[in-house]
Amino acid sequence: MLKQEDIITLAIESSCDETSVSVLKNGREVLSNIINSQIEQHKKFGGVVPEVASRKHIENINEVIDEALAEGKVSFEDITHVGVTYGPGLVGALLVGLSAAKAIAYARDLPLNGVNHIEGHIYANFIEHKELEPPFICLIVSGGHSHLVHMKDYGDYEVLGKTRDDAAGEAFDKVARALGLGYPGGPQIDRLAKEGNKDAIPFPKAYLEEGSYDFSFSGLKSAVLNYLNSQKMKGSEIPVADVAASFQKSVVEILTEKAVQCALDKGLDRIVLAGGVAANSGLREVMERECKKNQIDFKFPSLTLCTDNAAMIGCVAYYDYIRGIRSGLDLNAFPSLKIGQRY
Repeated sequence: MLKQEDIITLAIESSCDETSVSVLKNGREVLSNIINSQIEQHKKFGGVVPEVASRKHIENINEVIDEALAEGKVSFEDITHVGVTYGPGLVGALLVGLSAAKAIAYARDLPLNGVNHIEGHIYANFIEHKELEPPFICLIVSGGHSHLVHMKDYGDYEVLGKTRDDAAGEAFDKVARALGLGYPGGPQIDRLAKEGNKDAIPFPKAYLEEGSYDFSFSGLKSAVLNYLNSQKMKGSEIPVADVAASFQKSVVEILTEKAVQCALDKGLDRIVLAGGVAANSGLREVMERECKKNQIDFKFPSLTLCTDNAAMIGCVAYYDYIRGIRSGLDLNAFPSLKIGQRY
């Protein structure tokens, strides 16, 4: 039952290959969160094809909006404001969601809130954990991003570390492709790692210079590819499960060690995990163990909220809205938008 004072957010996410629309009440209560995935369309290409993604968003967007309103048991008359991802992401895909959001805002004379997709991943934890409040350290790991962020307050972030080359999810996809596991690579590696020996192959971990919270996965990726080529040249069988387990161990350990050290250095007793790679069971397990060992509270979202979804975008939009932040109808896509940036 909606009350007159409730703030109802209609949110749209279309930054990559998921067309998602969500309806939220007062920022953290999800009334609907519809996600139309394009994974099957992109599998045959071994990755997301931007032009294909854009066309599928155009085909899906109106239907997904209708479905989200129906499942949320609301109409356009109930909506308080509209939130939408405007970056980072694929420019064509972003423009589809932006066009839909701006059309609704204009037609219904509703406030518009443009949302940074990376911030959305952090806010997925506010939906999952109703009691969660800043400050904390957030480890954001996805196909395009690997960040360590100090979230001081709503909308107030300090980026303490980031990848200098491949993102963690990107490394997972590239190694999975080299192993012939198909797309998306992350879940395939995670599944196979459970069957392999994580200590079978001593793949490297890049710590970089002392005190750095940055990440680098290109050397690890190269080490895996060199190992595979070496095995092929020798005519030796490739222990695929062992490669997956050993590779995942290196990624998970460096992510965990840097996140825990960062929290300890900053005197913070909470770490939250976010992004697509937050669904990785190995990462969750090791992070949980190491945080417990260091008396750090550890939180992560459910699997649905790890993937790209509009509920997390709506949560950001709500907190921006109640702080009086508004976007104009001239809001444009910003494919290379960084966390904390506003345009």
